[in-house]
Amino acid sequence: MTLKELLVEKKAAILERWFDQMLKTYPVEFREFLREQKNPFSNPVGSTFRGGIEGLFQAILRPVDPAKVQSFLDDIIRIRAIQDFSPSQAVAFVPLLKEVIREELGEELRQRPVSDEWLDLYEKIDQLTLRAFDIYVTCREKLYQIKTRQLKGRMRERGNTELKTWEGT
Repeated sequence: MTLKELLVEKKAAILERWFDQMLKTYPVEFREFLREQKNPFSNPVGSTFRGGIEGLFQAILRPVDPAKVQSFLDDIIRIRAIQDFSPSQAVAFVPLLKEVIREELGEELRQRPVSDEWLDLYEKIDQLTLRAFDIYVTCREKLYQIKTRQLKGRMRERGNTELKTWEGT
């Protein structure tokens, strides 16, 4: 059985474990809500995470339009970028997939030598991690631009004379 066939066979378990690993980055109360509430209208964050990781997993299994992959990552990272995560914490869910796969396929993987399939899988996950980091940086830059515009607007409303000095820096 190929690695791809194993991944397809264990897809549901891998996705559930990956989702659980992602949720461990949140406080317990919020984690439970994200896990238990399945309604996308009551829990848009959990729904976005579930849909995103499923799309990313599919992209690892078969070729997918790069724009689609970007969209799955973007949906997740936009949420994590506005939360109180460091850059590494925000994107850490992607490489966690390696650990999840190793745990889920455990014995099957131990019985096989390291193959090109396994190396290709790692390469795909690493590429997703790097793309996630790029998206995170872009999101954070946009947030800072928005905050700066808001601050300038407030200063103008107050007639603050320091604005001219601040804008010149």
